Amino acid sequence: MSEGLRLWQRRCISQAIKRYALSPHFFCQATPGAGKTRMAAELAKRLVDEDQIDLVLCFAPSCQVVEGFRTTFSSVLGRRLDGRIGAIGSAYTYQAMEFRDHDFWQLFSDYRVLAVFDEIHHCAGSDPSFSNAWGLQILCRIQDRARFTLALSGTPWRTDDKGIALARYSTPDGQLICDYRYSLREAIADGVCRSPRIVLLDNSEVTLEEAQGPSSSSRLFSSVESLLSGSRVTYEALVRHEEIIERVLDLGCRQLDELRQVRADAAGLVVATDIEHAEHIARSLHARGETYSVVTNKTPNAQQAINRFRTSSSRWIVAVGMISEGTDIPRLQVCCYLSRIRTELHYRQVLGRVLRRSGGRDGLAWLFMLAEEKLRGFAERISDDLPEDLAVLRELPMAALEAGVTFDSLEGGGGWCR
Repeated sequence: MSEGLRLWQRRCISQAIKRYALSPHFFCQATPGAGKTRMAAELAKRLVDEDQIDLVLCFAPSCQVVEGFRTTFSSVLGRRLDGRIGAIGSAYTYQAMEFRDHDFWQLFSDYRVLAVFDEIHHCAGSDPSFSNAWGLQILCRIQDRARFTLALSGTPWRTDDKGIALARYSTPDGQLICDYRYSLREAIADGVCRSPRIVLLDNSEVTLEEAQGPSSSSRLFSSVESLLSGSRVTYEALVRHEEIIERVLDLGCRQLDELRQVRADAAGLVVATDIEHAEHIARSLHARGETYSVVTNKTPNAQQAINRFRTSSSRWIVAVGMISEGTDIPRLQVCCYLSRIRTELHYRQVLGRVLRRSGGRDGLAWLFMLAEEKLRGFAERISDDLPEDLAVLRELPMAALEAGVTFDSLEGGGGWCR
């Protein structure tokens, strides 16, 4: 194996080689930011060197992750992964699987193929009757034809509770059986990942002014959670609120200033709800004199924009759905979470973007968000996973925030109105 591999990567590769002597399938769960792609590339090289495979075909959920796979595998294997003559294989998005022709699928019959699946939880496929389109392709075309499969995930569960393709589950409790597991706790102890500092922004004096026709009334709430549970105000309305955006950015910018005293190129990520929201946040950053990039699914040449940011000294990147999983920007060390999405899968994927260490002086990562009930629960589970670290989670009060709200503006999840 190559020099410079982390201990967990070496152990995982050894475990995979042993497993492949008994079964063609191997499932690895490793915390986001631990280096799964490098491990997969080194495992592929080991199998090539031992003449156990002829080709490597990789599948991933997004174009930027696919590009990362091509770069890493080509570097480790010393051969291209672009699907052209002379290449060792290729990499594709899961969506592209549906459009592969007969000649492509024939490769699994004509050659000994290692099929690598990144973030395999995107593929539901424990049974053809309960599969999504991507999982069905794996079940019907790859599972029984590939020489070996390598399934990777940092967050191995689905929001719809369907089984994951290529996964095994225990009976009767239905727990996922991993062939190798590398936790965040282990990664922090090994110096592979940063220790998270999760800050919940709350307010003990929220005044809600409700205008109904010619009359109005005021109610006082003791927390963000009580406001959301005791009124028709929505979480999305809160993350769009001007003053909340400013408070969250205040915290993020202040923390980034401190980090840049140690690491000059440290950067921050703002996760926005949609394009309009991202543009609003960008205007706020511009008003502060901050340098930033905005990347959404509508951004022309989005991958090139991400690559430029990766190697630049720009302070912030504002993203909508483009930097949630698998995107490697090690200088990201601060995250402001202003997305309307409140699933643990998305939350942990976003947190993973700021956990990847790249040096000896960047041991902490910061995540700022509202103290909403679901998000608080996710943060508490992260804290529970790290019992030795008593500083993972803390609550920060905001100054009293007054907002006049009309019910009409909140019905569609709109912003608060003065």
